[in-house]
Amino acid sequence: MQIGRVVGTVVSTQKHRKFEGAKLMLVQPLNVDDTPRGTAVLAIDGVGAGVDEKVLVVMEGRAAGEALGKNAAPVDAAIVGIIDAVEVSD
Repeated sequence: MQIGRVVGTVVSTQKHRKFEGAKLMLVQPLNVDDTPRGTAVLAIDGVGAGVDEKVLVVMEGRAAGEALGKNAAPVDAAIVGIIDAVEVSD
């Protein structure tokens, strides 16, 4: 799992049948200090996240689909939680 921030939404009029009714979000992975890490990824939203929210993302294909109850769906990433706070101990 990774921490990320929702930076946008994706609208698709034609998509795989397993994605019908699913919201697609663009998520920027983050380092612990909230700086961007790598490139943004497309993720299925399973929790109703919105733009600018910090989220928990599953990035392991099959696990991502299963986390949303979409077995055998072509999923690379899924939003599985909205993060309220992150505390880092020294």
